[in-house]
Amino acid sequence: MNERIQNIQKAVEKAAECAAVHVESAAVVEIFRGQTMWEGVVEVFELHGHSKAKRAYGWSDGQGKTARFTAVLEIPPVDSPNTAVRAALVAQARK
Repeated sequence: MNERIQNIQKAVEKAAECAAVHVESAAVVEIFRGQTMWEGVVEVFELHGHSKAKRAYGWSDGQGKTARFTAVLEIPPVDSPNTAVRAALVAQARK
């Protein structure tokens, strides 16, 4: 497993407060009104020990010391890498 995925895994485990195992990488392009809002690779993790979520999604924006990690648990309405990105974008827009 590469360093990027390991760092995302740490962020997911911290957010979920349980162990996470990497399952797959999914390419996601989120388009809203014809504009690309986000494009990248979302890492999918299986969670072990979380009371509500069986999976979580994570990704990083930036690299090195400026990298920002995002982790989203698979709790409805989040049910895929795409909906995880949408939920994070909505949450960010509300801040």
